[in-house]
Amino acid sequence: MLRYLLKRLFFMIPMLLGITLVSFLVIHLTPGEPGVLDVEMNPKVTKEVRERIRAFYGLDKPLHIQYWMWLKRIVKLDFGVSFSTDRRPVIDKIKERLPITIGINLISMFLIFVIGIPIGIYCARYKDTILDKGFTAFVFAGYAAPTFWVALLLMMFFGVYLDILPISGLKSFNYDEFTPFGKAMDLAKHLIMPIFISAFGGLAGISRYMKNSLLEVLRQEYITTAYAKGLPEHVVLKRHALRNALLPVITILGLSVPGLIGGSVIFESIFSIPGMGQLFYMSVMARDYPTIMGILVMGAFLTLLGNLLADIMYALADPRIRIGVG
Repeated sequence: MLRYLLKRLFFMIPMLLGITLVSFLVIHLTPGEPGVLDVEMNPKVTKEVRERIRAFYGLDKPLHIQYWMWLKRIVKLDFGVSFSTDRRPVIDKIKERLPITIGINLISMFLIFVIGIPIGIYCARYKDTILDKGFTAFVFAGYAAPTFWVALLLMMFFGVYLDILPISGLKSFNYDEFTPFGKAMDLAKHLIMPIFISAFGGLAGISRYMKNSLLEVLRQEYITTAYAKGLPEHVVLKRHALRNALLPVITILGLSVPGLIGGSVIFESIFSIPGMGQLFYMSVMARDYPTIMGILVMGAFLTLLGNLLADIMYALADPRIRIGVG
């Protein structure tokens, strides 16, 4: 098992380098450059001034040199200085916002796992019942409804009409005046809608995958043999069917990490949550290359880490993998 993990960690390095190379090239091939936003509408700015701005940001060098210089810095976790007006180190911006995004995504993953899998098991066990059809409708709604549209509906209903939930930010203006319990409740109220939006689509998908996977396993011959031996239904489900049905679901959970991180851009921007998603959106709008690349590197690392955790869970669920890699 240890050899398997070391091998997976080793292959993460070239994958991460490849992601950074592609991201760097794509970003620098997009129209526009940093600093142009401040001068492009000013007719008095000459070509020499524009060239000095490009030299100031280091954009006058060839792309391969820019990439090599940037790569040498990120080895030391130095993502450079932001091109925005605050001129702060990118790593400081990421440190401020990364815990918020990771916290929301971890809670979303937990809810997806804890709620979605039991729903899928129930729908497979009681196929074609009223509740199964109701959950199926919920799944299709989760797939079809755009995230931003659902977020706006929730804001209008709970935040405007009912006025029971805040519609933006993480804290109230008088947050410091609350008791510790009041602070926790205030934070929870601000996170209810963002976490629901983050988990809604994934919850629908996981429950559907779990149902289909379990139905496929229940049609296998060894399940028929277990029933023929007189084993109770709950024993067959728990010991024989469920573990095998979890294997594709674990893979889907690992692959859902990029979707959750990408979804943070939408709901953090809508709900004004100071996380990585909002920072990424503002950086793209400002053409802040160092901040964009820093966030992409962190997102790629978290994605690869999620896939590694999925592989570990896969090995724990399937004894054949543990024997094969031992």
